[in-house]
Amino acid sequence: MIIDVVKIFLPTVLSFVIGITLTPLLTHYLYKYQMWKKKAGKIGLDGKETVIFNQLHKEKEVGTPRMGGVLVWLSVITTAFILWFLDYIFFGSTFDQLNFFSRNQTWIPIAAMFVGSLVGLIDDYLEIKGTGTHFSGGLSLKKRLLAVATVALLCALWFYFKLEVATIWLPVFGDLYIGPFFILLFVIVAIAIYSGGVIDGIDGLSGGVFAAMFSAYAGIAFYQQQLDLAAFCGVVVGGILAFLWFNIPPARFYMSETGMMGLTIALSIVAFMTDSLGEGNGLIVLPIIAFPLAITTLSNILQLFSKKIRGKKLFLVAPLHHHFEALGWPPYKVTMRYWIVSVVCAIFGLTLALML
Repeated sequence: MIIDVVKIFLPTVLSFVIGITLTPLLTHYLYKYQMWKKKAGKIGLDGKETVIFNQLHKEKEVGTPRMGGVLVWLSVITTAFILWFLDYIFFGSTFDQLNFFSRNQTWIPIAAMFVGSLVGLIDDYLEIKGTGTHFSGGLSLKKRLLAVATVALLCALWFYFKLEVATIWLPVFGDLYIGPFFILLFVIVAIAIYSGGVIDGIDGLSGGVFAAMFSAYAGIAFYQQQLDLAAFCGVVVGGILAFLWFNIPPARFYMSETGMMGLTIALSIVAFMTDSLGEGNGLIVLPIIAFPLAITTLSNILQLFSKKIRGKKLFLVAPLHHHFEALGWPPYKVTMRYWIVSVVCAIFGLTLALML
């Protein structure tokens, strides 16, 4: 039992230390090459300028580097490699217990996180180098969604054909067989979670939210004795906390797409791995644990429908956290309250997963 706990906590701490150690190098590079947007502002989902958002953030987007999410996934991958390498060199030692890089639990989330993060990195680079009259020079929303859907589809095919997973857990029904529809559901969930990634818009906001969500799934995986997966979630939390140390106001850098795309894809995969595959119910509690992401996506959808049907906005600005900013809430108040809600949702979702 003790070694199981150490297997989760020690790699988590190592990931945090690695992230803190790498930050000076990353900061030097980002500032030396001015890896920030050259023009403040963004375009909304309706293709129009987001006037209120641009007024609120006109001084923040220029001069603060993007690509800070590199710190998260680089910490995760470096931690995984170090522990794997030590286990390889000192086979049969204590490092065998700490190595969480395993084919049956962590290959898929680590690989998917890495691929998604690279696509996000490309988007960030194009955003930084973008020129012309448009605010954004990055990949279009359609291309980003296509990238997420492609990674999710490959993972879903692996789950369905290689791991022979074709069920999801539902209350009353238990493991419900859905056959090939499992593949479609997997892709839809990944896209839905990624759509909530726009929560990355205020200093420190996304870091605290994602740390709470991955902590909850670390607990669920630990309960299911998927210790490697639990360690992976813990290591992600460690990397996020290292990022968050430098992202609290005033942010040294922003997470942006290279962090959000990898994290959201990994979160989706972890939810499925802690479902019927892990003889649990990790998918059904995902909307609760990821409630901040869900409400973020919902606020965008409601805003678009309101504009189209009623001819006026439902919120001053969407997504919801920027609406609170527009109401006059200081950014730190929005961030802290989102952190509180995220922790409560994570605890509630974890509790339900253990009880159901």
